Amino acid sequence: MHFPTISLVFCLFVFQPFVYGQLDYKFYDTTCPNLTKIVRFGVWSAMANDTRMAASLLRLHFHDCISNGCDASVLLDETSSFRSEKDALPNLNSARGFELIESIKANVEKVCPKTVSCVDILTLAVRDAVLLTGGRYWNVALGRRDGLTANITAANTMTPSPFESLDDIIAKFTAKGLDIKDVVALSGAHTIGFVQCFAFKFRLFNFSGTGSFDPSLDASFASSLQTQCPNQDASDTTLVPLDAVTTTKFDNMFFRNLVNNSGVLGSDQALMSDNRTSAMVINYSKYPFWFAKDFSDSMVKLSNVGVITGQNGQVRDKCNLVN
Repeated sequence: MHFPTISLVFCLFVFQPFVYGQLDYKFYDTTCPNLTKIVRFGVWSAMANDTRMAASLLRLHFHDCISNGCDASVLLDETSSFRSEKDALPNLNSARGFELIESIKANVEKVCPKTVSCVDILTLAVRDAVLLTGGRYWNVALGRRDGLTANITAANTMTPSPFESLDDIIAKFTAKGLDIKDVVALSGAHTIGFVQCFAFKFRLFNFSGTGSFDPSLDASFASSLQTQCPNQDASDTTLVPLDAVTTTKFDNMFFRNLVNNSGVLGSDQALMSDNRTSAMVINYSKYPFWFAKDFSDSMVKLSNVGVITGQNGQVRDKCNLVN
């Protein structure tokens, strides 16, 4: 006598659109069916001209979500009402990709005006950037709304820094509903991209007053970094690849480097020296499939931190300005 109820529940499960919380994989299927093609072409075109763009988009998305939630607040210019997160120390003179997201948004507006949020465009663009550099594809649930303000205080205090301890970085992740596994997996984004010398220069010369380099660095790798960053000026902005082996390929080489004590950032190398994270680093270094899977899973979690949905927020006409 219970079969009809079970059948009804089964039918609802099968035929309803897939959703992630209040987000929906089919959100724009009717209102903007060519959205994913427009975004992917925009990302592909940008990456063809700038090999750093994939890493820049990853960083932009992470800095948006980890500070004030995924609301595209990092894209906003300063107004009389708030300071821009672009001026926060973690973003100042280093955050990139704003023009690309604005360009993709303009192309989307031509065919789907006032329909697609900037934060959804950024979230899709990041997925495509990883895919186009050799990473794994993951489905992106959509329907996020753009925020109405920026929060430079959160951008300054909640964005992890390469000068912080692993404990502090973990605390910032857990404050956003992420966990230690997400810390390790998302750190794997450093398998592509570059970093400025000032972010790790302290590891190369007179580390902690020892007169030498950080002992957690492989000696030959330390020597290579000293050659690339010979200027001991703390403000040195020379760019160095985070993974010198496969700089533009999204793979597990970052973790293999950590196992070999060749992590550029001290905050990255700390993952290998901490009992809570070292086993995951070793696992990812051996099994690229597991890293790819866990990274994509963690990116889904990250992209759903503090999202605005329903009638809250807005769909901005331009990504740098509130309507």
